Amino acid sequence: MSLELARDDSNSRTQNSPPQDAASRRDFMKSLAIGTAGAGMASTFTAASYAKIQGANERMRMGVVGVRGMGFGHVTGYSDLENVEVAAICDVDENVIAQRLEDMDEKGFPRPATFVDVRDLLDDPTIDAISVATPNHWHALAGLWAVQAGKHAALEKPATHNYFEGQQLIKAVDRYDRFIQHHAERRTFAGHKSAMKFLHNGGLGEVYLAKGLCYKRRKTIHKTPVEPVPQGVHYDLWMGPAPKRPFTRNRFHYNWHWHWDYGNGDIGNQGAHQMDIARWGLGVTLPTRICSMGGHFMFDDDQETPNTQMALFEFPNEQGGGDKKKMLQFEVRHWFSNPEGGFALRQEHNVGNIFYGSEGYMILDQGGNWQTYLGGDREPGPSGSGDGDMFRNFVDAIRANDRTLLEGDIVEGHYTCALIHMANTSYRLGRTLQFDPQMERYIGDEEANAMLTRDYRSPFVIPENV
Repeated sequence: MSLELARDDSNSRTQNSPPQDAASRRDFMKSLAIGTAGAGMASTFTAASYAKIQGANERMRMGVVGVRGMGFGHVTGYSDLENVEVAAICDVDENVIAQRLEDMDEKGFPRPATFVDVRDLLDDPTIDAISVATPNHWHALAGLWAVQAGKHAALEKPATHNYFEGQQLIKAVDRYDRFIQHHAERRTFAGHKSAMKFLHNGGLGEVYLAKGLCYKRRKTIHKTPVEPVPQGVHYDLWMGPAPKRPFTRNRFHYNWHWHWDYGNGDIGNQGAHQMDIARWGLGVTLPTRICSMGGHFMFDDDQETPNTQMALFEFPNEQGGGDKKKMLQFEVRHWFSNPEGGFALRQEHNVGNIFYGSEGYMILDQGGNWQTYLGGDREPGPSGSGDGDMFRNFVDAIRANDRTLLEGDIVEGHYTCALIHMANTSYRLGRTLQFDPQMERYIGDEEANAMLTRDYRSPFVIPENV
């Protein structure tokens, strides 16, 4: 699949299609660099200047896609790094672009090229990598198109909107020899790393249960009427792979999280971090049994996803005692709650992880602070803390051309996102699911298997053959 084949003819700027082979694609992209600049660029550049950018890599040129909320944190995060420039920003809302240009001017960042269509940004051969902070339903497609264009990609959590997308991204990074990072930023935190080392070295004995907690007080989103698309918003492009729906405020900025077409509920929003940490601590990949239940309690509004959700996952454990299994428990609460675990960083939020082992338990907050309690008397034991920098890790791995340096590689990201999608599938179907990790299929449940992917709206399609 090429970017041009995915583009409507009316929007095409060139009839050239990049070749499928990764090496040939890089040669193709280099040839485009000679004498022609990408959209939004004011001047041409020479083969020598291109070689300097791509070869010596003295200054890495980043594109950030989706800059309204979390995306501006990406702009700041990369801009604060030495010899890194956010050279392009992309958003389907031109009003957001205008605001972000003002914000970047205020911070003294270089003015970037601007785009509303990620495909136009990816046509610029001077961009080394993109960082994607769009709604969830766009993450995987933007990442796939990026590696096909010869660029690396960092994808906000969750990296995928369904299970199939993770499978395809793993195939794509291998085929096109590019990196995709799942932006589960705690993977770089010194505190989380030391906590994982303690667990994996047997500090709690046999760790048999991990809990992820996402208690965030969220008020009703009310109901919003259908209305005309606001001026400057490219709404068809915003919908992308999702079904065509009329515009409402609750389907757009932020509240898209609570609609199945675009988001994955809070288990896939804030909860994506704690799900990743829980799975990391247990040392597991894919489960064999999944059960999730909950509901959208209290409020009569437009939200489709649950505001209270409980999920249980069972994993094989050949080295374990008893009946040899590991358990992961995840809970979302959206209203009044107790401060379980004692790690509330804000009064209305209680977000973190608890690990239970044969020798004690550990509490780990989202900031990387952890404390253990050992023995029957729960005496305080080893502890740790420390944060990190996911943006720096992504850039460092690219510069070293070493995928092993990448924290949150897409393979790990897929395993974590898979749990989110499995929990939501169980919740939506209202039953326990059995899963075969080798076949990557639900056992005896074709309705659940149909939910491993989605119906993609042309031309925003992730194909079987990437």
